[in-house]
Order: sequence, then C-alpha cells, then structure tokens
Amino acid sequence: MAVFPQELNDLRAFDIANAMLDGFDRHYTLFRETSAQAKKRFESADWHGQQRAQRERIEFYDMRVDESAERLQTEFKASSLSMNVWQQVKLHYIGLLTNHHQPELAETFFNSVTTKILHRSYFHNDFIFLRPAVSTEYIENEEPSFQPTYRAYYPTKETMRDTWLRVVSNFQLARDFEDLGRDVDHVLTAVSRELGDFRPRANFQLQVLSSLFFRNKGAYIVGKIINGFNETPFALAVLHSPSSGLLIIDTMLFGEDELQMLFSFARAYFLVDMEIPSAYVQFLRSLMPRKPRSEIYNALGLQKQGKNLFYRDFLAHLRHSSDKFRIAPGIKGMVMLVFDLPSFPFVFKVIKDFYPAPKETSRELIKSKYLLVKTHDRVGRMADTLEYSNVAFPRARFEEELIAELKHFCPSLLEEDGDDLVIRHVYIERRMIPLNIYLQEAEPSRMAHAVVEYGNAIKDLVAANIFPGDMLWKNFGVTRNGKVVFYDYDEIEYLTDCNFRKVPTPRNEEEEMSGEVWYSVGKHDVFPETFGPFLLGNPSVREVFMKHHGDLLDVAFWQGHKDRILAGHVHDVFPYDPAKRFKNQRRLRDGAPPDGRERRRTELQPENPSALDNSLA
Repeated sequence: MAVFPQELNDLRAFDIANAMLDGFDRHYTLFRETSAQAKKRFESADWHGQQRAQRERIEFYDMRVDESAERLQTEFKASSLSMNVWQQVKLHYIGLLTNHHQPELAETFFNSVTTKILHRSYFHNDFIFLRPAVSTEYIENEEPSFQPTYRAYYPTKETMRDTWLRVVSNFQLARDFEDLGRDVDHVLTAVSRELGDFRPRANFQLQVLSSLFFRNKGAYIVGKIINGFNETPFALAVLHSPSSGLLIIDTMLFGEDELQMLFSFARAYFLVDMEIPSAYVQFLRSLMPRKPRSEIYNALGLQKQGKNLFYRDFLAHLRHSSDKFRIAPGIKGMVMLVFDLPSFPFVFKVIKDFYPAPKETSRELIKSKYLLVKTHDRVGRMADTLEYSNVAFPRARFEEELIAELKHFCPSLLEEDGDDLVIRHVYIERRMIPLNIYLQEAEPSRMAHAVVEYGNAIKDLVAANIFPGDMLWKNFGVTRNGKVVFYDYDEIEYLTDCNFRKVPTPRNEEEEMSGEVWYSVGKHDVFPETFGPFLLGNPSVREVFMKHHGDLLDVAFWQGHKDRILAGHVHDVFPYDPAKRFKNQRRLRDGAPPDGRERRRTELQPENPSALDNSLA
C-alpha cells in the first residue's frame, strides 16, 4: 500500500527533483545529438566514426547517473535524507514530468540515481518507480518547427511513383542517389509482388517514421502500407554504392518476420533522432507486435529503459507462474553457472568464483568481454545481454540442486535476505537451443542448414573484427528462425589482436609422433588447421562443413580478413538475405547466382515497374 507524505513541506525536495531532471535532460540532449549526427556521418561515409559513436553513446547513461548522484550528495547530502523527504522528491518529480516528452526515460533515470544513493532495502518502497506514473500515450510536440513522429502519404494510381520518390526525398540526404528513379521502380515492383492484385480502399496510405534509422553502413526508412484492415510493415535499406560512391536503395523488406531480423537482439543498436521515443516504440510495435517493448527500446539505443521494462515483465511473469528455476540444460560452462525458468524464454548467467585448469581468467576480465560485446557491432551473430546488480529472487522458486550449485560455485555473489535470494551480479540473455544439442536431434536437412549457418556466423563475426575464441558447437545457439548466434563471450578477442599461424613442420620423428604440443605457442597465437579435430568428429557434419566452410581451417582466410581490417576496411554485413538485394534479384532473373554466401535461388516475377499501377486500376 502506497504511503504519501502528509504535505509537501520540505523545500529541499523540489530542488532535488529539479536537479535530478536536469541530469536526465543533459543525458538525453547528448544522446540525441549523437544520434542526429549519424546522418552526417552516413552522408560522408564516416564508418569508423559511426561505430565509435555507437560505442560511446552506450556509456553516456552511466556517466550522467554518476554525475547526478554526486551532485545530490554534494549539494543535499541525499543519502542521509529521511523517507518523508524522498517521498516528497518523487511526488515533485512526477509533477515535473507532466508535460515532458520522455517521461518514461526520466522515471528510469530517477530509479538509477536513487538506487545508486540509497540502500537496496529501499528499492521496493515508494522511493522509486516500480510502475510508470506518467502516461506516454498521445505525446506529441505541438511546436510548428518540429516534425511529427511519422508522415502520412496518400498515393493514387497516378501518383504512386511520385509518392515513393517523395518518401525518400523528404529525408533530404546530402549525398546524391546513383539513380533514384531506377531504385523507386524496384520498390514499386517489390510492393506489387508483396501486395499482389489489391484494390485501394478509402484509407489507403503510407505511414513513414520521420527519422532515418542508422546502423553501421546503412540507413533505413521504416514505415507501413495501410489498406483497409491490412497493414504491411516495410523497411527500405539505403546504402552507398561500392562502384559509384553514390546512394542506392539496396532492398525492401516486408512483414513482421523480416523487420524482426532487422531489429534483432543480436544486432547493434540503431542511431535514431527521436524527440518522443515512446511514440517511435508504439509505431514499431504496430509493425512487430510480438516483439516486447523492452527489446524495441534496446534496439533504439535506450538500453537502460529496455532493462527497466524487461525487469517489470519478469516480475509480472513471476506473479503469474509457479515453475521453479533450474540448472539450464546442456553442457555446463567452466566460468559461468547458467540457470533458467522453463516458462520464461531467457537464461540467467552468473560468473563463478573459481575456474578449473587450464582456464585462466578473472571476474573483471569476463565482465570486460561482455562489455566489449555490448559496445561492438554484433552483426546479428552475438546475443545482447542485460546486466543486473543485486537482483532479489524468491528463494522458494529455486530447485535445491540449483541452490547447491550456486552456493558451491558463486558464494561471493549470494546473499540470503528473508524469503529472497539476492544475486549481486547476473547477466540475462534470450534462451536458444544449444547448437550441439540441435545437431544431435535435427534431421539431416536441418543439420546441414545449421552447420552452414554456424560457418556463416563465424564469418560474420570475423568481418566485424571478432574472433570467437572457443568455437565449440555448445557455445552457439539456434534461434526461432533457425539463425545461429554466438553467446559465450569469455574468450572472445579482436581479430586484429590475434596471431594466426600454421602448425610448424615437425623437425624429426619424435616431434611428429608426439602427443603433446612440441612447438611454442604465444598468448594470442591461433592455429586454424587444429579446429578440425574438435569440431568435425561427426562424418555428416564434416562433409557439410568442408563443402561450405573449409576455408575456416586455412590460416590465409583469417590473416586476409585481419589485414583488410587493419587497412581500415569496414565490411558490409547485411541484416537480410543477400538474395533479397535488388541487384541480386536482377541476376537471379538473368540466370546468374547472387553475390554473398546465400546461394538459394528464388523464383521472382519479371520486373515490371507499371505492375502496381495496373493492380490499382
């Protein structure tokens, strides 16, 4: 039951609330500036700058929280204030958020600062926002100089082509298109193929979010086509042409599944200039209704808000379930204790206090690896992680076997607090089927697809300057869509930090017959030809692997990529099947295979820019 102060009678409370909101507003101003500058970086092809901005923006939040906490301590001795004063602070803060454009983010910022100052025992009382206090519905900036969250276009049969030209041109990119008319014709053909022979209804329109979505070397136009009761989500991928350096529309994605891949939890966060983030999240949820709001906030770079919403969802799930936390199925890790709740599609990972030989690592080193993944381009191949401190779990929901494992391997991270078991540090990741288990159970065609996907995953990581370290099947998982994703990060390294070597030729019979490594091995030395015995014991797996990814056992493959990255090259890694690229679709129609690793042939209709006009007749 909520407890409120009898009256707002402490003058410090309003000043503290104001100071707290000043800290948040500073954070979001810097966040928006970095996101807005992504457009200039894209126009100038500053790919290294784009990656640097993605990394640095993640650090902004904690920096502003630390600044605000220090200010409250210095100016108000905040940690020594009474419960009554803190309750007044929260009520004043709610009042300040009434007309704010990012109230949900500001509430989360309040929680972050408050929990940094106060003891954990206060976290469940009225000092923080356990639930949202200010609605985010129908927030819009009414000032004439500000653009709305999305633009609506109302094409007719005659104006369809001009409308799509206007959709793209309205973003006012300061770099010319190679041939925008040609690209829009491809868009019209793609729309015709997607929608088929349809009749435009009275409400036929395009709704397009007003800001571009930037990530790596791409910019994405995101919206939906509305016709009667049907809504078709879409995204246009805008890239730089490698031949001319000018802009091209590379492809058009349709439907919830393809947008889910674009906004995947295994990809880096987008840079998007948003005045009202909740409105963007609401729009994106209309395109991807199965995607939790927490993951959409994460995808937009607002990962702290994503964490907050995820935890609220988790608490709600605990209230409406009765199964118990258990040791996660699969081969146990050497450095992580992993457990899950069968009814909840995530796993919980806790760093152990000690590690068996020959593993040489530390808790701080492991945490640094996970931070590297958080700030790096994940290219659709590394699962995002949510990191929490001092999480209180209901002890009665834990199987005794799991309790025993936690007490044995992680005693320094455990605290019994009444009916709760508090874990001081935990990572949470989306649950996937471990690849080693998947390969054991899959029929031959699915097994072959998973092996090809495994090699593709490694090659995508290599293109992003990541060496996985431990490449065993158990460290990869299979998603709902059959995509293979890496999730064990304690041994990852930058590719450019590795020294790729061939195994030396034995100098004598003794060395040749030796069961031990007889040659010197440096800390960062990697011998690709030695991967085979660990990975390819199954003849069926070996056959598929060698057919598609035998180059992974060749030192030249790894060294070649390392050299290109050191020379400053930034690889293209597409969040869609390369066969979907407009240029590859033309090649398919001409009978030639598409570029890229995906060689799957797709039967496409003949290109006909007027097809959509005919369907609207």
